[in-house]
Amino acid sequence: MFERDGFLDARITDITAQAHVATGTFYTYFRRKEDAFAAVMEEVEEEMLHPRLMAPPADRDDPVAVIEAANRAYLAAYCRNAKLMGLMEQVAQIDDDFRQLRMRRARAFAERNAQALERLQQRGLADPELDAGLAALALSAMVSRVAYLRFVQGFGRASVASLAATLTRLWVGALGLHAVKPSIARR
Repeated sequence: MFERDGFLDARITDITAQAHVATGTFYTYFRRKEDAFAAVMEEVEEEMLHPRLMAPPADRDDPVAVIEAANRAYLAAYCRNAKLMGLMEQVAQIDDDFRQLRMRRARAFAERNAQALERLQQRGLADPELDAGLAALALSAMVSRVAYLRFVQGFGRASVASLAATLTRLWVGALGLHAVKPSIARR
């Protein structure tokens, strides 16, 4: 219902009708429409943060392959959930609870990426002068914003594969990784 009608126009009676449950059943699980939307967005966040459909890179020791696989999985999940992601951005502008949910999501991605960057620095593969937290925040925001512009706003026609390849090249350059695989460099 949220995807079809948008957050503001989705009504609890429509949600319960679509789910084939009584309105009272809705209130057994949720206090208000916002709680139901938050539950939906938690599932989307889980899918995007821990994608089950992510094809593992052929070489898990190759940071470029790992970065590309993660970017590709994130972009594919964002594309599948574009309407909901757009709604989340809208609702976060008018509701403090959703703004905090949106920030928690951004923080989770940035923290995960900062830990990965620190491991690359410890292995001597990434620029040791980079502030891992700040670099991760910037790179995560870049990927998220590009996904929003492409899949929510309809900017450009780039495929998930071409976006993943380009964003990976940008990550590799920003992190000072020197071993760019030819398949990435030519896309």
